[in-house]
Amino acid sequence: MAKKKSKSQHPSLYNEVLDVLKHNESKLLNYRQISTMLEITEESDRLYVIEALEELLSKDMVTEKEPGKFQFKSGDNYVNGIIDFVSTGGAYVVTSPTEKDIFIAKGKTKDALHGDTVKVMLNPSYDKRQREGVITQVIQRKRTDFVGIAQVNAKNCFVVPDSNKLHVDFFIPLSKTKGAKNGQKVLVKLTSWGAGEANPMAEITEVLGYPGAHTTEMHAIMAEYGLPEHFPDEIEAAAKGILTEITEEEIAKRRDFRKVTTFTIDPHDAKDFDDALSFKKLENGNIEVGVHIADVTHYVKPHDIIDEEGLERATSVYLVDRVIPMLPEVLSNFVCSLRPHEEKLCFSAVFEMDEHANVVNEWFGKTVIFSDRRFAYEEVQTIIETGEGDYKEEILMLDKLAKKLRAERTKDGSIFFDKEEVKFNLDADGTPTGVYFKVQKDSNKLIEDFMLLANRQVATVLSKAMPKKNEKNPTKSSKGPAVVYRVHDSPSSDKLTDLNNFVHKFGYALNVQSKQSTTQSINKLLVDVKGKPEAGTIEILAIRSMPKAIYTTENIGHYGLGFDYYTHFTSPIRRYPDMMVHRLLEAYLKHTQYSNAEELELFSKHSSAREKVAAEAERASIKYKQVEFLKDKVGNVFEAMISGVTEWGLYAEIIENKCEGLIRARDMKDDFYTYDEDNYCYVGRNTKKVFALGDKVLIEIKAADMIRKQLDFLLVDTISENEASHNRVERGVRTNPNKRPKKAQKGGSKPKKRRR
Repeated sequence: MAKKKSKSQHPSLYNEVLDVLKHNESKLLNYRQISTMLEITEESDRLYVIEALEELLSKDMVTEKEPGKFQFKSGDNYVNGIIDFVSTGGAYVVTSPTEKDIFIAKGKTKDALHGDTVKVMLNPSYDKRQREGVITQVIQRKRTDFVGIAQVNAKNCFVVPDSNKLHVDFFIPLSKTKGAKNGQKVLVKLTSWGAGEANPMAEITEVLGYPGAHTTEMHAIMAEYGLPEHFPDEIEAAAKGILTEITEEEIAKRRDFRKVTTFTIDPHDAKDFDDALSFKKLENGNIEVGVHIADVTHYVKPHDIIDEEGLERATSVYLVDRVIPMLPEVLSNFVCSLRPHEEKLCFSAVFEMDEHANVVNEWFGKTVIFSDRRFAYEEVQTIIETGEGDYKEEILMLDKLAKKLRAERTKDGSIFFDKEEVKFNLDADGTPTGVYFKVQKDSNKLIEDFMLLANRQVATVLSKAMPKKNEKNPTKSSKGPAVVYRVHDSPSSDKLTDLNNFVHKFGYALNVQSKQSTTQSINKLLVDVKGKPEAGTIEILAIRSMPKAIYTTENIGHYGLGFDYYTHFTSPIRRYPDMMVHRLLEAYLKHTQYSNAEELELFSKHSSAREKVAAEAERASIKYKQVEFLKDKVGNVFEAMISGVTEWGLYAEIIENKCEGLIRARDMKDDFYTYDEDNYCYVGRNTKKVFALGDKVLIEIKAADMIRKQLDFLLVDTISENEASHNRVERGVRTNPNKRPKKAQKGGSKPKKRRR
């Protein structure tokens, strides 16, 4: 039982009184009833309850419906959103893309954890510039499983979470430690977090091992993001029980491509080949190109246990040392995989194209193929560059057509960002021995362009088959047919304006008058800055100005590609939305209906969420390997590029290995630096040195924290290639001389603003 409060313990009962009324919002309560609930018995102390009620009444947070009887006033001052914690223990609640985030001070977050859906009471005095509030309720937990380090002694056990987004440690009863030893990495499940308790209570569900070991850390990443190690036995059994024989009866239902030249082009280490290209010269001089996709839905039926498992996973996840497949290996690597010299069932998009890559005829349907050759991208690239090799005529013609498709996309508004993937050479123990980069070359783009063509045309066909929406009642058809789209919204006008204002300082300009002029000018900008000192800065900001693509049944087009209609059809082995699209296309061809809009939208949202989780897990595995790769290089100096500018310091990416670390503002000790938020830079008060986004610098590795997956750098200096950045103040970076830059934060103070 709580102790009775004395006058000295509650000079203001504002929050306590508000909590009582809030949790009894259907009741009318007087000050005596509230005092009793707060266990305040002294009449003199109850005067503070009256004062609190008067203050709440003056702020319009409660209402006095009867004389002396008060009730909590809910309404516009309450909103729901997703809570996003920062390292200081405070947080922001994201309510919508168009609304300012709500700042929640440390101590006002109740029992919320990062990512939870919460109810926020807005402070009544907030303005448009800075909304503030307090958490009143956790509506839904994002997750209940967490990874951390066990701190065990004879009396108690706490688990310190790995994530710096989690601001509290978990208390573990000694009977729930599962034998974990002090210092081991563990997985815990949240069990409760009672009112007034400082720490949430949890139990250890799995002991992962000691930190730093490859197996421990990779399993920790999988546990952190809810990625399963194996398929349940019943799923494996069901997959092995699938009838895989391709009968003559089945072949007779399909268009036969077994005698048409067909091959796959994939990474050299790929095992799941879900697409192939066929090539055939027609008598009229045109070329027939078949885009053949593994017919996964022939084997996996809607709502069977394999389908349900595939939906739950929604995507394959590619960590640095392993693939966590969406479908069991017997399907993904064998039955459905378009392996060379094997007959395979496919769902195909076949295009008749003239020499200018115009599609003059198209066909969609079920097929059977026989792959003549399995190519790696490197082999095809050699053929493109030398003109020699297996199937050189077919590959060179496909490359020619792909380049024409790309040119047409450019004209129509596709935006082209250079893609460079970080990969690791790992030894037998999983330790990184080297870093290399996968760069998009013509062989990659060849496949990409034909996959984009198939995805676009499937989306176009399905869209045109849909009934027109009822304008008077647009929700009327929610139980009817729909299409699963891959959509990409246009950047907000604010972000485009910010980007345009920034590049203007370097002599560039964007034409944002229309969608087409914007995309064309962004492409021109990316070409014009190549090789320039400011290239890194501008490329980073251009990418960050773009929203993320998602799956939905509501079509808004794909801004980045410049397509009015777009979907995902070409990777059903590793993406569940592609399986949905296969079923939709088959239903269209058979004049039937596969599913309704309501279910498809639900599955689309789930797939988008799982795609985000997969991307975060992949980044975490890369980050871990980067830290592991540099842990024995502390004290070494590298060339790097500033990749982020924040109130707490500079992020820099080492050029030779793409490893990113933080240069803390408090470690920049050669001068007093101020943070210029508008221009993404720090400016030295005395030296006038400028360290800006995209600048090349020399850094020294200060620390490599394997547990936090975090690199700390020290700033050594700018490098000669970037001498121009020293004069950036004179070139107009500080465009508003009357605006005082922010003082560099030395850690511990609350952030003024969160930038996403």
